[in-house]
Amino acid sequence: MAKEAGLVNRHYHPHEVFAYTISGKWGYLEHDWTATAGDFIYESPGEGHTLVAYDHPDPMRVFFIVTGPLLWLDDEGKVEGSFDVHDYIKLCREHYDKVGLGSDMIDKLIR
Repeated sequence: MAKEAGLVNRHYHPHEVFAYTISGKWGYLEHDWTATAGDFIYESPGEGHTLVAYDHPDPMRVFFIVTGPLLWLDDEGKVEGSFDVHDYIKLCREHYDKVGLGSDMIDKLIR
């Protein structure tokens, strides 16, 4: 979700990604298409891209199914970092603690 225009730095996924656009407008700087509400995007593995949320009256809301890590790329296209499910879980724990739910709340969502 993006409440306003912005971007996610250049990265790629070594596995496929599926995206269903709920609202707003988004795309990849490296492509000439944009997605809006109702659009489904299939992202093939291994292509570097920069996700951009465009200015729109509605926030960009997209349901992404990411089947592997996100690999951050430098200006030369070399991997300089990664982000995976364990990083998402860590962020959830921190958020749940911050809002008073307790970090163990995430354990109820994972089997």
